[in-house]
Formats: sequence, structure tokens, C-alpha cells
Amino acid sequence: MKNRFAVILAAGQGTRMKSKLYKVLHPVCGKPMVQHVVEEVTKIGVSQLITVVGHGAEQVKEQLGNTSDFVLQKEQLGTGHAVLQAAPQLEQQDGITIVLYGDTPLITEATMKSLLEHHDHTKAKVTILTAIANDPTGYGRIVRDDLGKVEKIVEHKDANDQELSIQEINTGIYCFDNKALFHALKQVSNDNSQGEYYLPDVVGILKNEGETVSVYQTPSFSETLGVNNRIQLAEAEQIMKERINNYHMLNGVTIIDPHSTYISSNAQIGQDTTIHPGTIIEGETVIGTDCTIGPHTELKNCQIGSQSVIRHSVVHQSEIGNEVNIGPFAHIRPDSLIKDEVKIGNFVEVKKSIIGDGSKASHLSYIGDAEVGKGVNIGCGSITVNYDGQNKYLTKIEDGAFIGCNSNLVAPVTVGERAYVAAGSTITKDVPGSALSIARAQQVNKEQYVNRLRKKK
Repeated sequence: MKNRFAVILAAGQGTRMKSKLYKVLHPVCGKPMVQHVVEEVTKIGVSQLITVVGHGAEQVKEQLGNTSDFVLQKEQLGTGHAVLQAAPQLEQQDGITIVLYGDTPLITEATMKSLLEHHDHTKAKVTILTAIANDPTGYGRIVRDDLGKVEKIVEHKDANDQELSIQEINTGIYCFDNKALFHALKQVSNDNSQGEYYLPDVVGILKNEGETVSVYQTPSFSETLGVNNRIQLAEAEQIMKERINNYHMLNGVTIIDPHSTYISSNAQIGQDTTIHPGTIIEGETVIGTDCTIGPHTELKNCQIGSQSVIRHSVVHQSEIGNEVNIGPFAHIRPDSLIKDEVKIGNFVEVKKSIIGDGSKASHLSYIGDAEVGKGVNIGCGSITVNYDGQNKYLTKIEDGAFIGCNSNLVAPVTVGERAYVAAGSTITKDVPGSALSIARAQQVNKEQYVNRLRKKK
């Protein structure tokens, strides 16, 4: 197999996005557009991947890290000029170079493989990926001769009325013989209405030199969608969302309403799990089998075991065990570990805590910076008082303990194994195992108190 190289153009600022964030860093289904492109092109097996950066270069480099090499296009003088910045690394190499754009997040490994196979089969020096667009506004047009062969590519801004009526568009994605690409790039002129060096002009140069120019027309225009404004960003989001949801449904996940369900491209979901409407699953979330998620639930970078139920709740950066029941209206904050068969009920907040197997906090409680053992019952309105205004402290509740309603556990404090805390107590000292701790004022009933008040009046 010939060496394969890839060049991704990601230098544009994207002024039509009307944003401080550089265009290729805008997310689609939770991942920057350029990251989608890098991950897909990496799957086809490239010897070297070069991303051409310009505006926001440092942010793009930070996002992609060591998944790509980088070259800088200091001045944005067109797509041909952008690819030419990779000449020092690539121009002496034998092989095939695929050129893509960082703002086409929907392109897939399958389409790129088909393009490469067609390029090899036709023994072309350049193969153009084209598509049929119902509305080709803004795209370069593929102009063919009477035999159906490519005659030239005309940019929308430079096209005449006849050329503007053509619906076959240049997607901006090409396969080149690598040495032929850089040979032709040096001949590209900026004699056009924009004064730019256009990459499509390479096609005409190679054709005039008698080289073979081939076209591979993808049946899926949506894969080649370029994102230049927020409307197109929303369109890409919808297409990617549908693609992701379909993948999970075909792999045994029930999604009650795909139109109102948002799942990250990196999420993993087990078979026979049901996702209810209004659910958002972000980041690297992994969900086991036979779970019920939602409705109206937000999960981000979580590990969820099997047979768990999470309803009307928010869970971030935490691990949830098997057969756990969370919600409705619970909030599991980062760095929490909820073990097997735990119940976290309505209006319970858990922060940076471990909740042991079979424990329950059924309603209206705050559990922060705590280690809760097995089989613990935390009554309604209980609070671990973890913060003194400067530092946070640990609360330990050992196996089998019972915390009565409206109790305050002022950390640092330990409630021993099988100990009881009476309702309404404020605990400031450790409670020994199997003890009953009562920390509240003694009740006093003043008889006839109301009648005496009335007599005074």
C-alpha cells in the first residue's frame, strides 16, 4: 500500500460565526468540528497528519495535542497557499495525500476509504470528491465536458450564470499524488476576484499537463456539509445527533424520542437500556445494560452500572453502581462514588462522597465530602456540614448507622457502626458504634401560656 498523508485546513477565523471561538473549535455533539475530522481520517491509516493552523493556532494545537503535526499559515491567502505550508514536510514524499477541511465534521471513514480506492483504481494524479447539492450556493461547481470528464472547477464567486446552475459541487476534499500536488501548487496564480491562491486550480494545472483527473461522487451530500455560520452548525448538529442515535438503536438501545435525546459521539450504552425524552449524555459517559435514563436527565463523563435508574437528575463526573435508583431531582456532583443498590431520592445533593452498598438518602439531604458505609439510612433534611468558611472536612458514617431527620453532622466527625443519631440533632463530636446520640435542646411545654398572654392584653 502506498504511503498515505493527510492535510487538514483549519486556519480560518470564521467571521460569519460571529464568535470569539475559532470556527473549527465550535462543537458538534460535544466535540470540536476539527476533532471529528482528525479522528475519522486517522482511521484510514495515514503516515503523517498535518493540520494547517492560523487564527487561534494555539487553541487548535491544544485541542488536538499529539494527534497531529502542525504548520502555520500566517496570512490567509487561500486554500492553495494553505496546503503549500506543508511543503517542507511532504513535498519530497512518495504517496497519496488527502486534503480535508476542519469545518466538515460529518465526513466519515467509509467515504474517505471509497475516495482512496477510486483514486487508486483510476490511477489518477488527483481525485475530486463531489456531491449533488439541492442548493449549491457558496460551493465551487464541477464543470464537465461533453464526455462527462472534468473540465474545471469554478468557485461560486467567479462563476457565470450557466456555471451557477450546476448542482454538482466540489466538496473541497481531494486525493492527490503527493509529488504532483506540490509540483502544481507552485504554479497556482492569484489572478481571480479574491486575489487568493485556490487549491482547485491544481486540478486545471494537472489536466493541462495531460495527467489523469478523476471524480468520485459521494451519494451523501450531508457528509460534506461545510459549517460557516450558526445555521449550518445547527444543521450539522442535527445530522450528527441522528447518526449517533441511530447507531445506538441499531445496537439494542431504546430511545423513546430520538428528536429530544442528545448523546455524545464518545458515549457507550449497553443493550436493553432505555433513554427517555429530554436526556443529555455528554463526554465519555459509559452506561451499562438494562438501565432506565430520564426523562430530563443530564449525564456527563459518568460510569453507570447495569440495571440502574436515573430520573429527572444531573450526574457529573461520577461513578454509579448496579441497581442504583437516583431521582427525581437529585444532583450528583463530581468525584462521587455511588455503590450498588443505593437509593438517592428527590432533592438530594451528593458532592465528592462515597455512598456504600445498599445505603439510602431518600429526600432533601446534602452529603458533601463524606464516606458513607453500607446499609446506612440518612433521614430527610440531613446535612453533612463540611465547610467552615476556609476549609472542607470529612464526615464518616460507618456501616448500618441511622441518621434521623433534620440532623446536622458538623465535620470532621465520625458516626460509628450501627449508631443512631436522633432526629433534629447537631452532632459535633464522634458517635461511638451502637450508641444513640441526642444533641438537641430539651423540650419544655409551658401550659396555659397562650391564655396568660391574652389576659395581659
